[in-house]
Amino acid sequence: MAVTVDHLWSLPPDEVGPAACALQEDQWFDRKSSRTSAKKLAKTLVAMANAEGGTVIVGLCDGAVEGTDRNATHRNDLVQASHDHTEPPVRVRCELLKCTNEEGLDDHLLVVTIDASSVVHTTKADECFLRIGDEDVTLRFAQRQELVYDKGQSHFDGIAVPEVSFDDLDASAVTEYVEEVGGSDVERVLAARTLTTPGGAVTIAAYLLFGRHPQIRFPEAYVRVLRYEGTERETGRRLNVTHDVRCEGGLTNMIEQAADQVERVQPTRTALAGSGRFERQGLIPRDAWLEGIVNAVVHRSYSIGGDHIRVEIFENRIEITSPGRFPGVTRVDDLRNIPRFARNPRIARACADLRFGQELGEGIRRMFDEMRAAGLVDPLYRHTPASVTLVLAAVPLNPAVAELLPSRSGEVMDHIRSSGGMSTGDIAEALGLSKPATLTRLRALRDAGLVTWVGKSPKDPRAYWKLHSE
Repeated sequence: MAVTVDHLWSLPPDEVGPAACALQEDQWFDRKSSRTSAKKLAKTLVAMANAEGGTVIVGLCDGAVEGTDRNATHRNDLVQASHDHTEPPVRVRCELLKCTNEEGLDDHLLVVTIDASSVVHTTKADECFLRIGDEDVTLRFAQRQELVYDKGQSHFDGIAVPEVSFDDLDASAVTEYVEEVGGSDVERVLAARTLTTPGGAVTIAAYLLFGRHPQIRFPEAYVRVLRYEGTERETGRRLNVTHDVRCEGGLTNMIEQAADQVERVQPTRTALAGSGRFERQGLIPRDAWLEGIVNAVVHRSYSIGGDHIRVEIFENRIEITSPGRFPGVTRVDDLRNIPRFARNPRIARACADLRFGQELGEGIRRMFDEMRAAGLVDPLYRHTPASVTLVLAAVPLNPAVAELLPSRSGEVMDHIRSSGGMSTGDIAEALGLSKPATLTRLRALRDAGLVTWVGKSPKDPRAYWKLHSE
Protein backbone atom coordinates (compact mmCIF):
# COMPACT_ATOMS: atom_id res chain seq x y z
CA MET A 1 0.00 0.00 0.00
CA ALA A 2 1.39 3.39 -1.00
CA VAL A 3 1.97 6.00 1.70
CA THR A 4 -0.59 8.82 1.64
CA VAL A 5 -0.90 12.14 3.46
CA ASP A 6 -3.29 10.51 5.94
CA HIS A 7 -0.68 7.84 6.69
CA LEU A 8 1.92 10.43 7.76
CA TRP A 9 0.17 11.04 11.07
CA SER A 10 0.83 7.46 12.20
CA LEU A 11 4.58 7.56 11.47
CA PRO A 12 7.34 8.38 13.98
CA PRO A 13 8.80 11.92 13.53
CA ASP A 14 12.05 10.71 11.92
CA GLU A 15 10.10 8.93 9.18
CA VAL A 16 7.57 11.68 8.46
CA GLY A 17 9.87 13.93 6.42
CA PRO A 18 11.26 11.29 4.03
CA ALA A 19 7.77 9.83 3.53
CA ALA A 20 6.32 13.28 2.78
CA CYS A 21 9.13 14.01 0.31
CA ALA A 22 8.37 10.73 -1.47
CA LEU A 23 4.71 11.60 -2.04
CA GLN A 24 3.89 12.42 -5.66
CA GLU A 25 2.41 15.84 -6.31
CA ASP A 26 -0.94 15.54 -8.07
CA GLN A 27 -4.47 16.91 -8.23
CA TRP A 28 -4.84 16.85 -4.45
CA PHE A 29 -1.32 17.27 -3.09
CA ASP A 30 1.46 19.87 -3.26
CA ARG A 31 4.48 20.66 -1.14
CA LYS A 32 6.13 24.01 -0.53
CA SER A 33 9.39 25.25 0.93
CA SER A 34 9.24 26.96 4.31
CA ARG A 35 10.58 30.01 2.45
CA THR A 36 7.57 30.26 0.12
CA SER A 37 5.65 33.52 0.39
CA ALA A 38 2.10 33.76 1.69
CA LYS A 39 1.02 35.20 -1.69
CA LYS A 40 2.46 32.24 -3.58
CA LEU A 41 0.82 29.79 -1.20
CA ALA A 42 -2.48 31.62 -1.73
CA LYS A 43 -2.43 30.75 -5.45
CA THR A 44 -2.37 27.04 -4.66
CA LEU A 45 -5.08 27.47 -2.01
CA VAL A 46 -7.30 29.18 -4.60
CA ALA A 47 -6.56 26.55 -7.28
CA MET A 48 -7.40 23.62 -5.01
CA ALA A 49 -10.51 25.26 -3.55
CA ASN A 50 -11.77 25.93 -7.08
CA ALA A 51 -11.15 22.29 -8.03
CA GLU A 52 -11.52 19.37 -5.64
CA GLY A 53 -9.72 20.47 -2.52
CA GLY A 54 -6.45 18.95 -1.38
CA THR A 55 -3.48 19.22 0.96
CA VAL A 56 -0.35 21.38 0.96
CA ILE A 57 2.61 20.48 3.18
CA VAL A 58 4.99 23.36 3.92
CA GLY A 59 8.55 22.70 5.06
CA LEU A 60 9.86 20.47 2.27
CA CYS A 61 12.22 21.51 -0.53
CA ASP A 62 13.97 19.37 -3.16
CA GLY A 63 13.88 16.26 -1.01
CA ALA A 64 15.13 18.09 2.09
CA VAL A 65 13.12 18.37 5.30
CA GLU A 66 13.41 22.04 6.29
CA GLY A 67 10.69 22.15 8.93
CA THR A 68 8.97 25.40 9.89
CA ASP A 69 9.96 26.02 13.52
CA ARG A 70 12.98 28.23 12.74
CA ASN A 71 10.72 31.08 11.63
CA ALA A 72 7.48 30.91 13.59
CA THR A 73 6.50 34.43 12.51
CA HIS A 74 6.65 33.54 8.81
CA ARG A 75 4.79 30.29 9.53
CA ASN A 76 2.02 32.32 11.08
CA ASP A 77 1.88 34.45 7.89
CA LEU A 78 1.38 31.26 5.91
CA VAL A 79 -1.40 30.15 8.27
CA GLN A 80 -3.10 33.51 7.60
CA ALA A 81 -2.55 33.32 3.82
CA SER A 82 -6.14 32.32 3.06
CA HIS A 83 -7.47 35.22 5.12
CA ASP A 84 -5.00 37.83 3.91
CA HIS A 85 -4.56 36.92 0.24
CA THR A 86 -7.70 35.13 -1.08
CA GLU A 87 -11.15 36.45 -1.92
CA PRO A 88 -13.47 35.25 -0.51
CA PRO A 89 -11.22 33.60 2.07
CA VAL A 90 -10.53 29.96 1.22
CA ARG A 91 -11.62 27.61 3.96
CA VAL A 92 -8.56 25.75 5.28
CA ARG A 93 -7.45 23.74 8.30
CA CYS A 94 -3.85 24.19 9.47
CA GLU A 95 -2.09 21.60 11.64
CA LEU A 96 1.49 21.04 12.78
CA LEU A 97 2.93 17.60 12.09
CA LYS A 98 5.94 16.50 14.14
CA CYS A 99 9.04 15.68 12.12
CA THR A 100 12.83 15.54 12.30
CA ASN A 101 14.48 18.16 10.10
CA GLU A 102 17.57 17.75 7.92
CA GLU A 103 19.80 18.75 10.83
CA GLY A 104 18.41 15.96 13.02
CA LEU A 105 16.43 18.33 15.25
CA ASP A 106 12.80 18.09 16.35
CA ASP A 107 10.64 20.26 14.09
CA HIS A 108 7.17 20.57 12.55
CA LEU A 109 5.71 20.59 9.07
CA LEU A 110 2.74 22.83 8.38
CA VAL A 111 -0.12 20.78 6.89
CA VAL A 112 -2.79 22.87 5.18
CA THR A 113 -6.00 21.06 4.20
CA ILE A 114 -8.21 22.83 1.65
CA ASP A 115 -11.88 21.99 1.15
CA ALA A 116 -13.51 21.95 -2.28
CA SER A 117 -15.55 25.13 -2.36
CA SER A 118 -19.05 25.85 -3.67
CA VAL A 119 -17.96 29.33 -4.81
CA VAL A 120 -15.17 30.60 -7.06
CA HIS A 121 -12.14 32.05 -5.28
CA THR A 122 -9.48 34.48 -6.49
CA THR A 123 -6.38 36.05 -5.02
CA LYS A 124 -6.50 39.62 -3.72
CA ALA A 125 -4.91 40.55 -7.06
CA ASP A 126 -8.07 39.17 -8.76
CA GLU A 127 -6.26 36.18 -10.29
CA CYS A 128 -8.27 32.97 -10.64
CA PHE A 129 -6.59 29.54 -10.62
CA LEU A 130 -7.77 25.95 -11.07
CA ARG A 131 -5.83 22.89 -9.98
CA ILE A 132 -5.25 20.66 -13.01
CA GLY A 133 -3.00 17.69 -12.34
CA ASP A 134 -0.01 19.01 -10.38
CA GLU A 135 -0.26 22.58 -11.70
CA ASP A 136 -2.13 25.75 -10.67
CA VAL A 137 -3.51 26.93 -14.00
CA THR A 138 -4.63 30.53 -14.55
CA LEU A 139 -8.18 30.83 -15.88
CA ARG A 140 -9.14 33.32 -18.53
CA PHE A 141 -12.19 35.53 -18.00
CA ALA A 142 -14.56 33.29 -19.98
CA GLN A 143 -13.34 30.20 -18.14
CA ARG A 144 -13.84 31.93 -14.81
CA GLN A 145 -17.43 32.82 -15.77
CA GLU A 146 -18.16 29.21 -16.69
CA LEU A 147 -16.61 28.04 -13.43
CA VAL A 148 -19.02 30.31 -11.55
CA TYR A 149 -21.90 28.53 -13.26
CA ASP A 150 -20.52 25.05 -12.65
CA LYS A 151 -19.84 25.73 -8.99
CA GLY A 152 -23.59 25.95 -8.58
CA GLN A 153 -23.68 22.19 -9.14
CA SER A 154 -20.33 21.08 -7.75
CA HIS A 155 -21.25 21.50 -4.10
CA PHE A 156 -24.20 19.09 -4.32
CA ASP A 157 -22.19 16.03 -3.26
CA GLY A 158 -21.08 17.90 -0.12
CA ILE A 159 -24.60 18.47 1.21
CA ALA A 160 -25.68 16.46 4.27
CA VAL A 161 -28.27 13.74 3.69
CA PRO A 162 -31.21 14.33 6.09
CA GLU A 163 -31.83 11.59 8.64
CA VAL A 164 -28.87 9.51 7.46
CA SER A 165 -26.17 8.47 9.93
CA PHE A 166 -23.08 6.27 9.95
CA ASP A 167 -25.38 3.33 10.71
CA ASP A 168 -26.75 3.64 7.16
CA LEU A 169 -23.30 3.10 5.66
CA ASP A 170 -21.68 -0.23 4.87
CA ALA A 171 -19.11 -0.49 7.65
CA SER A 172 -16.89 -2.90 5.71
CA ALA A 173 -16.82 -0.57 2.68
CA VAL A 174 -15.90 2.41 4.86
CA THR A 175 -13.18 0.43 6.64
CA GLU A 176 -11.75 -0.75 3.32
CA TYR A 177 -11.59 2.84 2.08
CA VAL A 178 -9.93 4.17 5.25
CA GLU A 179 -7.31 1.41 5.08
CA GLU A 180 -6.74 2.09 1.38
CA VAL A 181 -5.79 5.74 2.04
CA GLY A 182 -3.50 4.70 4.90
CA GLY A 183 -5.58 6.05 7.76
CA SER A 184 -6.74 4.46 10.98
CA ASP A 185 -9.26 6.97 12.35
CA VAL A 186 -12.49 6.72 10.34
CA GLU A 187 -13.89 10.08 11.38
CA ARG A 188 -10.61 11.87 10.65
CA VAL A 189 -10.23 10.35 7.17
CA LEU A 190 -13.84 11.06 6.16
CA ALA A 191 -13.56 14.62 7.47
CA ALA A 192 -10.24 15.14 5.65
CA ARG A 193 -11.88 14.04 2.39
CA THR A 194 -14.91 16.26 3.22
CA LEU A 195 -17.11 13.18 3.08
CA THR A 196 -18.69 14.48 6.27
CA THR A 197 -19.81 18.02 7.00
CA PRO A 198 -18.04 20.23 9.58
CA GLY A 199 -20.73 19.08 12.00
CA GLY A 200 -19.99 15.40 11.31
CA ALA A 201 -23.06 14.63 9.19
CA VAL A 202 -22.90 12.13 6.30
CA THR A 203 -22.69 13.87 2.92
CA ILE A 204 -24.39 12.84 -0.31
CA ALA A 205 -20.98 11.74 -1.61
CA ALA A 206 -20.38 9.41 1.34
CA TYR A 207 -23.90 8.00 1.11
CA LEU A 208 -23.61 7.31 -2.63
CA LEU A 209 -20.18 5.76 -2.19
CA PHE A 210 -20.72 3.68 0.93
CA GLY A 211 -24.47 3.50 1.54
CA ARG A 212 -25.93 0.02 1.89
CA HIS A 213 -28.54 0.89 -0.72
CA PRO A 214 -28.32 4.58 -1.70
CA GLN A 215 -31.09 4.09 -4.28
CA ILE A 216 -33.57 4.35 -1.38
CA ARG A 217 -33.01 8.13 -1.33
CA PHE A 218 -31.56 8.53 -4.83
CA PRO A 219 -33.71 6.17 -6.92
CA GLU A 220 -32.12 7.26 -10.21
CA ALA A 221 -28.55 6.64 -9.03
CA TYR A 222 -28.03 3.41 -10.97
CA VAL A 223 -26.55 2.15 -14.22
CA ARG A 224 -28.79 0.39 -16.74
CA VAL A 225 -27.06 -1.92 -19.23
CA LEU A 226 -29.07 -2.68 -22.39
CA ARG A 227 -28.19 -4.89 -25.35
CA TYR A 228 -29.94 -4.43 -28.69
CA GLU A 229 -30.12 -6.83 -31.58
CA GLY A 230 -28.86 -5.00 -34.65
CA THR A 231 -27.54 -1.47 -34.99
CA GLU A 232 -30.61 0.64 -34.15
CA ARG A 233 -33.17 0.99 -31.34
CA GLU A 234 -36.57 -0.33 -32.33
CA THR A 235 -39.91 0.17 -30.57
CA GLY A 236 -43.31 -1.45 -30.26
CA ARG A 237 -43.62 -4.81 -31.99
CA ARG A 238 -40.09 -4.40 -33.36
CA LEU A 239 -38.60 -3.93 -29.89
CA ASN A 240 -35.12 -5.43 -30.13
CA VAL A 241 -33.82 -5.30 -26.53
CA THR A 242 -32.26 -8.66 -25.66
CA HIS A 243 -30.64 -7.76 -22.32
CA ASP A 244 -31.72 -5.20 -19.70
CA VAL A 245 -30.09 -5.13 -16.25
CA ARG A 246 -30.05 -2.48 -13.48
CA CYS A 247 -26.77 -2.18 -11.55
CA GLU A 248 -27.30 -0.72 -8.07
CA GLY A 249 -25.62 -0.35 -4.68
CA GLY A 250 -22.69 1.89 -3.77
CA LEU A 251 -20.94 3.59 -6.68
CA THR A 252 -17.90 1.32 -6.78
CA ASN A 253 -20.10 -1.78 -6.65
CA MET A 254 -22.22 -0.23 -9.39
CA ILE A 255 -19.15 0.18 -11.62
CA GLU A 256 -18.08 -3.42 -11.05
CA GLN A 257 -21.57 -4.78 -11.79
CA ALA A 258 -21.87 -2.70 -14.97
CA ALA A 259 -18.44 -3.88 -16.16
CA ASP A 260 -19.45 -7.52 -15.63
CA GLN A 261 -22.66 -7.03 -17.61
CA VAL A 262 -20.90 -5.31 -20.52
CA GLU A 263 -18.31 -8.10 -20.62
CA ARG A 264 -21.16 -10.59 -21.06
CA VAL A 265 -23.03 -8.88 -23.89
CA GLN A 266 -20.50 -6.64 -25.67
CA PRO A 267 -20.19 -6.88 -29.46
CA THR A 268 -17.50 -9.40 -30.37
CA ARG A 269 -15.65 -10.93 -33.29
CA THR A 270 -13.58 -14.08 -33.74
CA ALA A 271 -9.87 -13.34 -33.79
CA LEU A 272 -6.55 -15.02 -33.13
CA ALA A 273 -5.73 -14.59 -29.44
CA GLY A 274 -2.46 -14.73 -27.55
CA SER A 275 -3.17 -18.38 -26.78
CA GLY A 276 -2.70 -19.16 -30.46
CA ARG A 277 -6.37 -20.06 -30.84
CA PHE A 278 -9.24 -18.20 -32.44
CA GLU A 279 -11.45 -16.75 -29.70
CA ARG A 280 -14.32 -14.32 -29.32
CA GLN A 281 -12.93 -10.84 -28.57
CA GLY A 282 -14.62 -7.52 -27.92
CA LEU A 283 -14.87 -5.08 -30.83
CA ILE A 284 -14.37 -2.11 -28.51
CA PRO A 285 -11.27 -2.06 -26.23
CA ARG A 286 -12.23 -2.87 -22.64
CA ASP A 287 -10.17 -0.01 -21.23
CA ALA A 288 -12.09 2.44 -23.41
CA TRP A 289 -15.63 1.45 -22.44
CA LEU A 290 -14.69 0.87 -18.79
CA GLU A 291 -13.21 4.38 -18.57
CA GLY A 292 -16.43 5.67 -20.13
CA ILE A 293 -18.53 3.95 -17.46
CA VAL A 294 -16.30 5.21 -14.63
CA ASN A 295 -16.45 8.78 -15.95
CA ALA A 296 -20.23 8.58 -16.22
CA VAL A 297 -20.65 7.31 -12.65
CA VAL A 298 -18.14 9.70 -11.11
CA HIS A 299 -19.08 12.86 -13.00
CA ARG A 300 -22.82 12.57 -13.64
CA SER A 301 -25.14 15.18 -12.18
CA TYR A 302 -26.77 13.46 -9.20
CA SER A 303 -28.87 16.55 -8.57
CA ILE A 304 -30.86 15.76 -11.72
CA GLY A 305 -33.79 13.47 -10.96
CA GLY A 306 -35.79 11.39 -13.40
CA ASP A 307 -32.85 9.99 -15.34
CA HIS A 308 -30.08 7.43 -14.89
CA ILE A 309 -26.89 6.30 -16.60
CA ARG A 310 -27.49 4.07 -19.62
CA VAL A 311 -24.97 1.80 -21.31
CA GLU A 312 -26.54 0.81 -24.64
CA ILE A 313 -24.79 -1.90 -26.62
CA PHE A 314 -25.35 -2.46 -30.34
CA GLU A 315 -23.71 -4.78 -32.85
CA ASN A 316 -21.27 -2.07 -33.92
CA ARG A 317 -20.93 0.38 -31.00
CA ILE A 318 -21.39 1.14 -27.32
CA GLU A 319 -23.18 4.32 -26.20
CA ILE A 320 -22.92 5.60 -22.62
CA THR A 321 -25.35 8.36 -21.62
CA SER A 322 -24.98 10.32 -18.39
CA PRO A 323 -27.31 12.98 -16.91
CA GLY A 324 -25.79 16.48 -16.79
CA ARG A 325 -23.96 18.74 -19.19
CA PHE A 326 -20.20 18.96 -19.64
CA PRO A 327 -18.60 21.40 -17.19
CA GLY A 328 -18.42 24.83 -18.79
CA VAL A 329 -14.62 24.94 -18.45
CA THR A 330 -14.50 21.95 -20.80
CA ARG A 331 -14.21 22.60 -24.53
CA VAL A 332 -16.19 19.79 -26.11
CA ASP A 333 -14.47 20.48 -29.44
CA ASP A 334 -11.05 19.83 -27.91
CA LEU A 335 -11.47 16.82 -25.66
CA ARG A 336 -7.86 15.73 -26.14
CA ASN A 337 -6.83 18.77 -24.07
CA ILE A 338 -9.71 18.76 -21.60
CA PRO A 339 -9.07 20.64 -18.34
CA ARG A 340 -9.75 19.00 -15.03
CA PHE A 341 -13.00 19.91 -13.32
CA ALA A 342 -15.15 17.52 -11.32
CA ARG A 343 -18.85 18.11 -10.79
CA ASN A 344 -18.61 15.75 -7.79
CA PRO A 345 -15.19 16.52 -6.30
CA ARG A 346 -15.60 14.34 -3.21
CA ILE A 347 -16.79 11.34 -5.22
CA ALA A 348 -14.00 11.88 -7.77
CA ARG A 349 -11.30 11.92 -5.12
CA ALA A 350 -12.63 8.88 -3.27
CA CYS A 351 -12.82 6.86 -6.50
CA ALA A 352 -9.27 7.92 -7.35
CA ASP A 353 -8.18 6.77 -3.88
CA LEU A 354 -9.77 3.40 -4.64
CA ARG A 355 -8.04 3.40 -8.06
CA PHE A 356 -11.24 3.49 -10.09
CA GLY A 357 -10.46 5.26 -13.33
CA GLN A 358 -8.16 8.15 -14.13
CA GLU A 359 -8.57 11.88 -13.76
CA LEU A 360 -11.25 13.27 -16.06
CA GLY A 361 -8.83 14.71 -18.61
CA GLU A 362 -6.43 11.78 -18.46
CA GLY A 363 -9.26 9.26 -18.73
CA ILE A 364 -10.67 10.83 -21.89
CA ARG A 365 -7.23 11.01 -23.48
CA ARG A 366 -6.78 7.36 -22.57
CA MET A 367 -10.00 6.46 -24.39
CA PHE A 368 -8.72 8.23 -27.51
CA ASP A 369 -5.42 6.34 -27.25
CA GLU A 370 -7.10 2.95 -26.74
CA MET A 371 -9.47 3.41 -29.70
CA ARG A 372 -6.66 4.54 -31.97
CA ALA A 373 -4.42 1.70 -30.84
CA ALA A 374 -7.21 -0.68 -31.86
CA GLY A 375 -7.40 0.97 -35.28
CA LEU A 376 -10.83 2.49 -34.57
CA VAL A 377 -12.23 5.97 -35.00
CA ASP A 378 -11.99 8.44 -32.11
CA PRO A 379 -14.61 8.49 -29.33
CA LEU A 380 -17.48 10.86 -30.04
CA TYR A 381 -19.40 12.96 -27.52
CA ARG A 382 -22.95 14.15 -28.19
CA HIS A 383 -24.19 16.67 -25.66
CA THR A 384 -27.44 18.40 -24.80
CA PRO A 385 -28.26 20.80 -21.94
CA ALA A 386 -29.41 17.78 -19.92
CA SER A 387 -27.07 14.91 -20.83
CA VAL A 388 -23.84 13.72 -22.43
CA THR A 389 -23.54 10.61 -24.60
CA LEU A 390 -20.24 8.91 -25.35
CA VAL A 391 -20.17 6.85 -28.57
CA LEU A 392 -17.49 4.19 -28.99
CA ALA A 393 -17.89 2.81 -32.52
CA ALA A 394 -16.26 -0.25 -34.04
CA VAL A 395 -15.48 1.69 -37.20
CA PRO A 396 -11.98 0.99 -38.52
CA LEU A 397 -9.68 3.86 -39.33
CA ASN A 398 -6.33 2.40 -40.28
CA PRO A 399 -3.55 4.91 -39.48
CA ALA A 400 -1.98 4.31 -42.89
CA VAL A 401 -5.32 5.13 -44.50
CA ALA A 402 -5.87 8.14 -42.26
CA GLU A 403 -2.58 9.69 -43.38
CA LEU A 404 -3.77 9.62 -46.99
CA LEU A 405 -7.12 11.30 -46.25
CA PRO A 406 -7.64 15.06 -46.68
CA SER A 407 -7.54 17.20 -43.56
CA ARG A 408 -10.71 17.29 -41.44
CA SER A 409 -11.89 13.95 -42.84
CA GLY A 410 -12.20 12.72 -39.27
CA GLU A 411 -14.57 15.58 -38.50
CA VAL A 412 -16.71 14.58 -41.47
CA MET A 413 -16.99 11.05 -40.04
CA ASP A 414 -17.80 12.40 -36.58
CA HIS A 415 -20.74 14.43 -37.91
CA ILE A 416 -22.06 11.51 -39.95
CA ARG A 417 -21.75 9.14 -36.99
CA SER A 418 -23.42 11.50 -34.50
CA SER A 419 -26.38 12.18 -36.81
CA GLY A 420 -26.83 8.70 -38.21
CA GLY A 421 -26.62 10.13 -41.75
CA MET A 422 -26.14 13.59 -43.30
CA SER A 423 -26.46 15.20 -46.71
CA THR A 424 -23.47 16.83 -48.41
CA GLY A 425 -24.93 20.28 -47.81
CA ASP A 426 -25.52 19.67 -44.10
CA ILE A 427 -21.98 18.39 -43.66
CA ALA A 428 -20.56 21.42 -45.49
CA GLU A 429 -22.57 23.78 -43.27
CA ALA A 430 -21.55 21.98 -40.08
CA LEU A 431 -17.84 22.17 -40.99
CA GLY A 432 -17.95 25.65 -42.55
CA LEU A 433 -16.55 24.30 -45.83
CA SER A 434 -17.66 24.75 -49.42
CA LYS A 435 -19.58 21.89 -51.06
CA PRO A 436 -16.71 21.06 -53.46
CA ALA A 437 -14.27 20.86 -50.54
CA THR A 438 -16.71 18.71 -48.60
CA LEU A 439 -17.25 16.39 -51.58
CA THR A 440 -13.50 15.93 -51.90
CA ARG A 441 -13.36 14.60 -48.35
CA LEU A 442 -16.49 12.47 -48.72
CA ARG A 443 -15.22 10.82 -51.90
CA ALA A 444 -11.86 10.10 -50.27
CA LEU A 445 -13.67 8.49 -47.31
CA ARG A 446 -15.89 6.51 -49.71
CA ASP A 447 -12.87 5.26 -51.65
CA ALA A 448 -11.29 4.20 -48.35
CA GLY A 449 -14.41 2.16 -47.59
CA LEU A 450 -15.40 4.28 -44.58
CA VAL A 451 -18.61 5.96 -45.76
CA THR A 452 -21.40 5.09 -48.19
CA TRP A 453 -23.65 7.33 -50.28
CA VAL A 454 -27.36 6.47 -50.09
CA GLY A 455 -29.68 7.82 -52.79
CA LYS A 456 -31.79 6.92 -55.83
CA SER A 457 -30.07 9.27 -58.25
CA PRO A 458 -27.27 11.88 -58.28
CA LYS A 459 -29.90 14.62 -57.84
CA ASP A 460 -31.97 12.86 -55.17
CA PRO A 461 -32.80 15.63 -52.62
CA ARG A 462 -33.08 13.03 -49.86
CA ALA A 463 -29.70 11.46 -50.53
CA TYR A 464 -27.29 11.24 -47.59
CA TRP A 465 -24.01 9.78 -46.43
CA LYS A 466 -23.69 7.13 -43.72
CA LEU A 467 -20.86 5.18 -42.17
CA HIS A 468 -20.04 2.07 -44.15
CA SER A 469 -20.49 -0.16 -41.07
CA GLU A 470 -24.03 1.03 -40.32
